[in-house]
Amino acid sequence: MTTYQEYSKEALLALRQELEVAYGEAKEKGLKLDMSRGKPSRQQLDLSMEMLDTLNSSTPAATADGTDCRNYGGLDGLPEARALLGEIMGVPADNVLVGGNASLTIMYDIIARSMTHGVMGGVPWCKQEKIKFLCPAPGYDRHFAITGFFDIEMITVPMTADGPDMAVVEAHVCNDEAVKGIWCVPKYSNPQGVSYSDETVRRFAALTPAAADFRIFWDNAYAVHHLYDHDQDNILEILSECEKAGHPDMVYEFCSTSKISFAGAGICGVAASKGNLDFMRRSIGMQTIGPDKLNQLRHVNYFKDMAGITAHMKKHAAIVRPKFQAVLKKLDEELKGLGIASWTEPKGGYFISFEAMDGCAREIVRLCKEAGVVLTGAGAAYPYGNDPKDSNIRIAPTFPTAEEMEQAAELFVLCVKLASVRALTA
Repeated sequence: MTTYQEYSKEALLALRQELEVAYGEAKEKGLKLDMSRGKPSRQQLDLSMEMLDTLNSSTPAATADGTDCRNYGGLDGLPEARALLGEIMGVPADNVLVGGNASLTIMYDIIARSMTHGVMGGVPWCKQEKIKFLCPAPGYDRHFAITGFFDIEMITVPMTADGPDMAVVEAHVCNDEAVKGIWCVPKYSNPQGVSYSDETVRRFAALTPAAADFRIFWDNAYAVHHLYDHDQDNILEILSECEKAGHPDMVYEFCSTSKISFAGAGICGVAASKGNLDFMRRSIGMQTIGPDKLNQLRHVNYFKDMAGITAHMKKHAAIVRPKFQAVLKKLDEELKGLGIASWTEPKGGYFISFEAMDGCAREIVRLCKEAGVVLTGAGAAYPYGNDPKDSNIRIAPTFPTAEEMEQAAELFVLCVKLASVRALTA
């Protein structure tokens, strides 16, 4: 196949005219689709409706150890809920503290606590001259929003097929005491779908930070979000690796059921060393007298254990997989070999990461929006919203229906072609 770069000027101008006409026709269709966030579809949310039947006025509201879930207390969460989230993360229940409905809340609280009260009794970050965070990119925009909110300087770290570029990570962490943390989505990363290699995880565990209050923020959001039954990624468990390397306190690991049960009404947790958890409890005890244990009980009653989670996630995959496959098929059919784009083919998670020609991402997103399809803003996957190449676009296939996804994919490839040809003929 001939790449667009190999076209003559006349051929490109003729193609541009053809694409302009097609784009005008697409705008007349009046599409109104929102693909700006990685949201579960209604069909996915329907999978968990029976959970609501596991707790009613005649259901025992007490756990095996006698805890009355209707009352105060239980700061760490129900033992059964700690065990369930521990199974998802692959850590002992004793290392888990169950929070509310959003792991982002726990992450935000840890950053805020570190700013005002330091890390495990260290000097508060707000009293230190400079605070920096490493941000593997493309990455999760809401992570960057948290550190940006506290005016923490964010340093972009390039992503590779094995995870963050560890040579860059090691150079910053081991030589700059102002570097206090790094954001990580270690499995089916947002948005590339990359899973960290064993070597990458071991190099994280072996870090020797210049700052004693350095922490790895290990957001294992897609730990069980496989697209396929037999072709799945697995990663090393970071807490035990850090402990083996002699750095048991260096990591916080997060997970939630937001994309397993109900988005906004799931449960979440943090796994960490005893020292880290003890320090967290001091301030959490000021914030609450106990979490929503009834919601935890609903989840425990419904899923029961990891086998229940696994069976449930296969149902999710059956809904989500065809949408991913439809997008990838359209990209392959329409854009492969043209020299204007590349994209990831993840085995799990919620996103496809798309790389357009340099300088074209914002224009592609604008064209899509103008024709009725809203995508995540170009640059959102980079700190400060600044993609230096203006090339990355996050595609979120889960929320639209199959028919809507087909329409959106057709418009997207049209906009990619049009923006690319406009750039080449500018």
